[in-house]
Amino acid sequence: MLGSDLAPFIPFYLGAILAALLNDRLRSIVTLVVPLIGLALLLNLSDGVHWQWGFFGLQLTPFEVDKLSILFGIIFHIAAIIAALYAWHVKDKMQQIASMLYAGSALGAVFAGDLITVIVFWEMLALTSVFLVWARRSERAISSGFRYLYFQILSGLLLIAGTIFYINQTGSVELGFIGLESIAGWLILLAFGVKCAFPLCHNWLTDSYAESTVTGTVFLSAFTTKTAVYMLARTYPGTELLVYVGAAMTCFPIFYAVIENDLRRVLAYSMINQIGFMVCGIGIGTALAINGAVAHAFNDIIFKGLLFMSVGAVLYMTGRSNASELGGLYKSMPKTTIFCLIGAASISAFPLFSGFVSKSMVMSAVLKEGYDWIWLMLLFASAGVFHHAGIKIPYFAFFAHDSGIRTKEAPLNMLLAMGVAATLCIFIGVFPEVLYGLLPFATDYTAYDTTHVLAQMQILFFSALAFVWLNLKGYYPPELRSVNLDAEWLYRRVLPDVLRSGLAVFRNMERAASQWVSLGLNSFSHVFLNRKGVFGKFSKSNPTSTMVMWVTVFLASYLLFSFV
Repeated sequence: MLGSDLAPFIPFYLGAILAALLNDRLRSIVTLVVPLIGLALLLNLSDGVHWQWGFFGLQLTPFEVDKLSILFGIIFHIAAIIAALYAWHVKDKMQQIASMLYAGSALGAVFAGDLITVIVFWEMLALTSVFLVWARRSERAISSGFRYLYFQILSGLLLIAGTIFYINQTGSVELGFIGLESIAGWLILLAFGVKCAFPLCHNWLTDSYAESTVTGTVFLSAFTTKTAVYMLARTYPGTELLVYVGAAMTCFPIFYAVIENDLRRVLAYSMINQIGFMVCGIGIGTALAINGAVAHAFNDIIFKGLLFMSVGAVLYMTGRSNASELGGLYKSMPKTTIFCLIGAASISAFPLFSGFVSKSMVMSAVLKEGYDWIWLMLLFASAGVFHHAGIKIPYFAFFAHDSGIRTKEAPLNMLLAMGVAATLCIFIGVFPEVLYGLLPFATDYTAYDTTHVLAQMQILFFSALAFVWLNLKGYYPPELRSVNLDAEWLYRRVLPDVLRSGLAVFRNMERAASQWVSLGLNSFSHVFLNRKGVFGKFSKSNPTSTMVMWVTVFLASYLLFSFV
């Protein structure tokens, strides 16, 4: 059967090579056609090992298929199709080639059956995606791209080190459950955690996604973090530590997202919040929790991409993405406003939208396993995400005060891409059984029962009420023209200050040491010149008779002592 042995990354890599040889118009066609062909080939794949060979005594499996990899393969192809359509007007060869290699690398990692293959595509993910940040070609984007690359390189090094330890301990490179019983397990978890935006490792995401190009951010939002979520689901299901890490990820971004002015950074914080739900579900590890985690990853790629596209359309048409500079755009961009509202309803888990049918699975699994406090944290996080992503973004971008900006609607290709994503958000929300049929474990879960719907509606109602009351009373944090730093403050402020202080201390010590050495040399020189100099004591000329006398005295003394 056609495509049964063709690894999904190959069409993308070949497409990137072809795109490098074509003109602008044909290159845009290739970027859209390749994921369509890839999706058709993917749907013909059968479960099992497709490629396998030996490598220095290790059994490599570069291409393996099961239900989990198929689920991520489908959503990665859908994301690539939507993003390519959204970027149809872009004629930047660097972005187009990088985006194809990037999507192909994510697919290569997802269908890998061993850690060596994962390392290869893990590094390719980093090297190809950074060009989507640099493609904006601003000074801030270049700096942000380098910071992004440092974190990605760190993740790659941790993965390589962990894999070496793992091979040494087990003699195998098979990609399966790893756990935390060894140093290899901890190193590999950290490697995945960096790309998954664990707390204190998350700033590459909020930093670079806001500095990337309008279309580059849509690609970035789909692949890197979700590949890491896939790896966690594959290698650390049921690891309890992830329950607490995930709960922390759901809560802490809320506070920064509320005060953030740049709407793309708000969405980046919102992405960490949503990944927290996935990590939490993986940590629980039951069939319902894993299903909920990967289903939420599937939905998040669509509705988060839709929100990034709508804010990106605003940035593309107005040149602005700060909430303090926007408002009233529903008059100029009504279609984009509607798409943004659909994305906001989905991420907020309104019934009949996609977020509801997956987030409730994770919440139910957490409560079922007795993590009551974690469930309360997730409840708080659900209300928080409704505040900053469900209300704040559409409100400040399209409503609120009238900024006076009058522009045109986004280009047709952007509207079509947003329309496809919005349709999927509603379709999955109304017919969740289609998504449930793709999940790795069989499920009889029903999202639309009275308890789930009422509980969620109560959260949304009181959260909306709180926003209205805070806003009317003037207690809601105002949108200020500012740049907010969180943990990145450590390496963007504290670390440079510490290095500058350390350098200053070193220079002072060097100066003091130089002075001390100089004084010592001067003293030594002074003494030496006094003794050995031209006019020193040792440089005086003495008469030969005096020297003869001293030699005679020396010999006489020797004779005297020899007789004694």
